[in-house]
Amino acid sequence: MTSKLRVGVAGLGTVGGGLLKLFADPNSRVNEKMVLTSVSARNRTRARGIDISAYRWFDDPVEMAEDADIDVLVELIGGSDGPAKRATEAALQRGAHVVSANKALVAIHGRALAELAESTGAKILFEAAVGGGVPMVKALRESLSGCTAHAIAGILNGTCNYILTEMEAGGRSFEDVLSEAQRLGYAEADPTMDVGGFDAAHKLALLSAIAFGARPDFEHVRVEGIEQVTLTDIRMAGKLGYRIKLIAKGESADGGVAMHVAPALLGFDHPLANVSGSLNALVADAEPSGQLTFIGHGAGEGPTASAVAADLIDLADGRAGFAFGRPFKQLAEAQRAAPAERGRYYMRLMAEDRPGVVAAVSDRLAHEDISIESFLQMPVHDGPVVPIVLTTQICSRAALEAAAGAIESAGVVAEPPRLMPIEESGARTRPWSQR
Repeated sequence: MTSKLRVGVAGLGTVGGGLLKLFADPNSRVNEKMVLTSVSARNRTRARGIDISAYRWFDDPVEMAEDADIDVLVELIGGSDGPAKRATEAALQRGAHVVSANKALVAIHGRALAELAESTGAKILFEAAVGGGVPMVKALRESLSGCTAHAIAGILNGTCNYILTEMEAGGRSFEDVLSEAQRLGYAEADPTMDVGGFDAAHKLALLSAIAFGARPDFEHVRVEGIEQVTLTDIRMAGKLGYRIKLIAKGESADGGVAMHVAPALLGFDHPLANVSGSLNALVADAEPSGQLTFIGHGAGEGPTASAVAADLIDLADGRAGFAFGRPFKQLAEAQRAAPAERGRYYMRLMAEDRPGVVAAVSDRLAHEDISIESFLQMPVHDGPVVPIVLTTQICSRAALEAAAGAIESAGVVAEPPRLMPIEESGARTRPWSQR
């Protein structure tokens, strides 16, 4: 038996092809302590720009995972169920390690997979599932292991960040930029997973589990995408000194963990405000380390393949730890926090162009004890509605939603009011319950 780890790769798309290129490079570190022996994909004859004839071919990734001649399964198939889940379970059940770039699989089934891995002495690593080449998982699992994390916030989806960046830079609509992103390959033909916020939510569930020592809990992530962010929102936010980003945020609050993904306004001095294009970033607030920020390319062949390679090298060197930083039994079944969600908010109204509208809006806000911090109205043109934007002083989200409902019921707006939180840019992001 060779002393090198024997690796099988399931899935030969962009990331799988990038990993095979690393194995083909004689100077790559992956060749020092491991050897690629087997591959599996849906189409054996597809042109990939790299020779796969030297490796054993498996039509079925589950059959490859069950092969006793493989020490590590690299799962790059994708999807939360189906062959990806079956192959991962098959490998772990016989004690083989798994390295995965599949955020949906680990976010949804991470509890069972981590418990299975520990029961057989296997390891399951997923650095490439979050942040591509940015070591977000490793940073939280290792660098902050001696700290107490209070909050994490990040830009975890490059497609959404690209769309919002281009809308602001070019003065273009969401639909126009999305179509371009699809043509360029930045967005899928069905972009729901990205623009709907679900991809970022999968990643947030994994990062929150590690940061707060809790079992992964994707079902309790509150998710809102960027589909309703308009060019008007982008422009009005800019006039008020803010930039809109899709923020994935996890917080330790009231003895539990609160997780949400939603577009938010960031002041230009916020550490995430200037993360542009398809870049990803994460800010972690912990004691006693303080605030730490990580920025880099969150997708693509090179960055993601390098993250897979890093996990493989950790396995080969004996550095691989527990999936979520602690033994599964030590991970808390954290009570899901339902904090008051107090903060400052942005409200955009498409108001009827007639007297008394502003007074009606102010009256409904005052009734919920909400104070206006700033007020901005676009010039009135010939249309029947005019955009009005206001920001609030600190108030509860519930009160603001009640006011928004009353404003809509009053018949002074053409569509439901648009609400977005304003993220503070202080040295430490305070939990909602402390605001």
